[in-house]
Amino acid sequence: MQEELDLIIEEAEDLMSKAISHLESGLLKIRAGKATPNIVDGLMVDYYGAPTPINQVGNVSVADSRTLTIQPWEKNMLQPIERSIIAANIGITPQNDGNMIRLFLPPLTEERRKELVKRALGEGEQSKVAVRSIRRDGMEQVKKLQKNGLSEDICKDAEEKIQGITDKYIALVDKLLAAKEKEIMTV
Repeated sequence: MQEELDLIIEEAEDLMSKAISHLESGLLKIRAGKATPNIVDGLMVDYYGAPTPINQVGNVSVADSRTLTIQPWEKNMLQPIERSIIAANIGITPQNDGNMIRLFLPPLTEERRKELVKRALGEGEQSKVAVRSIRRDGMEQVKKLQKNGLSEDICKDAEEKIQGITDKYIALVDKLLAAKEKEIMTV
């Protein structure tokens, strides 16, 4: 029974860690005024009928602090890349010069910064919900073990461990959000 309990706690911590990783990758996509190739990560281009990530059909690079360039390996990919960027609605209009696509990031207004902070907080809230859901599942598994004959004291200790892990990951979400908010609001 103790092995099962340890497995439940370990699995809960592993899943919470994955929720944090997901939050970190989501926060990377929220731009804070500086050009970064992460802005186009996850955008798919129709490459001869197959959805393909942009970074696999061209070279994505940072020209300067406010400009991203996408140099496709095949010239006929300019239009599909441009269409996918427009369809993704990332708030940037692509400039196609016939050889490469440039993405000029406009300076952030106060209103846009607040909007980005709201989006980041929404991502954070989703992560907190995921962590709490994992905690609930772990607690239910512990209660099942208690019904199957595990002592109440051992179950209470396990529940406290799961709660401690949950508190740690919720605090980590708050820390990541505070850092992202500071980054976005810095002019």
